[in-house]
Amino acid sequence: METVTIDVVSDVVCPWCYLGKKRLEQAIQSVCDEVEVAVTFRPYQLNPDMPVQGVDHKKHLAEKLGGAEAVERTHRKLTEMGHEAGIDFHFDAIATSPNTLDAHRLMRWAMIEDPEVQNRLTLALFKAYFEEGRNIGDRAVLLDIAEAAGMDRAVVCALFSAGADVDSVKEEIGIAREMGVTGVPCFIIDNKYAVMGAQSSEVLAGALREVAALKKSETATGA
Repeated sequence: METVTIDVVSDVVCPWCYLGKKRLEQAIQSVCDEVEVAVTFRPYQLNPDMPVQGVDHKKHLAEKLGGAEAVERTHRKLTEMGHEAGIDFHFDAIATSPNTLDAHRLMRWAMIEDPEVQNRLTLALFKAYFEEGRNIGDRAVLLDIAEAAGMDRAVVCALFSAGADVDSVKEEIGIAREMGVTGVPCFIIDNKYAVMGAQSSEVLAGALREVAALKKSETATGA
């Protein structure tokens, strides 16, 4: 069985990224007997200049999307697609649009600890924000989520206080932009192929099978 890697470039305040994560999970499940998939989540900030304390969510979205009606239309569409993917979007519960730098730092530490810890943490961050309306720019909230995901609360608290990996995360986001990533989610498969947007699970599964088949062919021919 071929092993395929996926680097998911995403932001935890992006509803399409949450949808993309769920669809990727479905795709991986559908190919589990054919392809072994290793997933790593990589940072991106849709709003890198967001104040540390965040801003009013409804006002921010209305300004970004062109008014309250546009926001409502987008939320209705996302809610419908979310139900299909097993997501219970609760947009009305979200009060603050946060700066996500600390959340991405936390995800980086989880990745270093173990990919499965990062996967649990990432899912918990999406759920906390989009289904529970929690402020994931608040370090106290992040510490609670980290602990629930199996991370050491005291260690995470110390890393936050020391300013660990601020520059590293910003650098990684910069690299993604230099690579041409202008929107998320972006699925980078085996460091060679990019699938943009919250594609269907069928499209993602097809991409996984195709890359695995190419790898198998290259191995057979000694390429």
